[in-house]
Amino acid sequence: MSFEVPDDRKYLESHEWVDDADDTARVGISDFAQDELGDVVFVELPSEGDELSAGDEFGVVESIKAVSDLYSPVNGTVTAVNDALEDQPELVNEDPFGEGWMMEVELADDSGLDELLSAEEYREQIE
Repeated sequence: MSFEVPDDRKYLESHEWVDDADDTARVGISDFAQDELGDVVFVELPSEGDELSAGDEFGVVESIKAVSDLYSPVNGTVTAVNDALEDQPELVNEDPFGEGWMMEVELADDSGLDELLSAEEYREQIE
């Protein structure tokens, strides 16, 4: 089975992705991760203004099969969370790289982006 792994994102080994189009990065979990979890029934996200360091736990995804911690891929400050997931956690399954995003982070100067996996490296990890 092949999973969607957009080339314009960077990835953590724990299956979070980050889209760093500018100073603010959007974060979510990968197609592979949502597939492994099964039907997502609850998502716990951080609060706006929370300071995160790369590797910090920022939330929890609960599915019918498992509860999984979420880890920040970058250093920065949470500027937005996807409130839609409160009522529609299934968006994580349906569109993990789009409507199922989890938070936006204003990147710190030492964001940690260089430490992350490229799409190619991530593909190798999940194959």
